[in-house]
Amino acid sequence: MAAAVLTAALTLGLGGCKTTNDITGSIGGRGAEPVTERDWRDALETWSERYKADPSNAEAAINYARALRATDQRAQAVAVLEQAAIRNPNNMALLGAYGRALAAVGNYQQAFDALSRAHTPDNPDWSILNAQGAVLDQMGRNAEAQRHYSAALKIVPDEPSVLSNLGLSYVLTKDLKRAEITLRRALAQPGADPKVRQNLALVLGLRGKYAEAERIAGEGLPPDQAAANVANLREVLSQQQKSGRPYVPPPNAGG
Repeated sequence: MAAAVLTAALTLGLGGCKTTNDITGSIGGRGAEPVTERDWRDALETWSERYKADPSNAEAAINYARALRATDQRAQAVAVLEQAAIRNPNNMALLGAYGRALAAVGNYQQAFDALSRAHTPDNPDWSILNAQGAVLDQMGRNAEAQRHYSAALKIVPDEPSVLSNLGLSYVLTKDLKRAEITLRRALAQPGADPKVRQNLALVLGLRGKYAEAERIAGEGLPPDQAAANVANLREVLSQQQKSGRPYVPPPNAGG
């Protein structure tokens, strides 16, 4: 209903394409990250050619898969990364991308297994821990998810993407007070994704703080976008009041 606005702001990959630790450099090879649909189409063409020229090239496979996901070809992205992972079974960046792609199509157990091979206990990767947490939340294993987020925060204290996922995990366990505290902390960090603001607004609404929820939902936005966000927030809260089941945006496993 309002999932396009009230979506999670994590770094793992259930929803978006922006990632951490998936690649080095620019996906398009032009010095800038793709932004528009045209950018992603250009990136898709570029990396498709490189991947087809050398399917064993892990960088080409990762970037080709990212472009496929950005253009709503998620199943094909999984297939590309699956084959690349077979050819490069020890490439942790590739395994991380594969796990995120599996999560994006709802194959959570396979995703968790792949992500578990994408780092080691003696050298943990906070973005992988964050992604594992998001997958565990999707599987209903919220206590385990929260332990993964806590482990990630020991490596990168106050990382907003991890805090955002942790806040949403608290919503899933109906601990709205801790969810609010955690999302406020996430929003206060430099570089916090705009979706963190919408997630906080949702939690405030669920706690009955409607005026503050609407203020935060529209804060710092152009008038038309602010009005749209507030309208979506009201619709979500109205629907949850009727159903008795709050809408909770899923924690994000990254791109």
